[in-house]
Amino acid sequence: MPAYAVASLRPTETLHDEVLTYMERVQSTLDPFGGRFLVHGAPAREVREGTWPDALVIVAFPSMDHARDWYDSDAYQRLLPLRTRHLDGDVLLIDGVAPGYDPAATASAIRTAQAGGEV
Repeated sequence: MPAYAVASLRPTETLHDEVLTYMERVQSTLDPFGGRFLVHGAPAREVREGTWPDALVIVAFPSMDHARDWYDSDAYQRLLPLRTRHLDGDVLLIDGVAPGYDPAATASAIRTAQAGGEV
């Protein structure tokens, strides 16, 4: 099942040179783990509900193990401070859904659980 690294970053008006170096080098840390950018900063966006002042980054991985191994890798951990010293943000690793995922079935299971039945 795919997994994703999702970051909501609060960039400054001018990016620090270390952040640019991070951007230049980050792909080389992703490659060994099958990571690929799906969204990087999302400069063109339409906020349809609420507010969204942050830059969004989404990186896809083949599995949660791949995502964890990338984030914990020596190569990424050495690179990470170049970003974190200059950009505030939130980062999470999250499982994707399996092919054929059915949100209606999920809703049904939640209804059953909330009614006190077995899932």
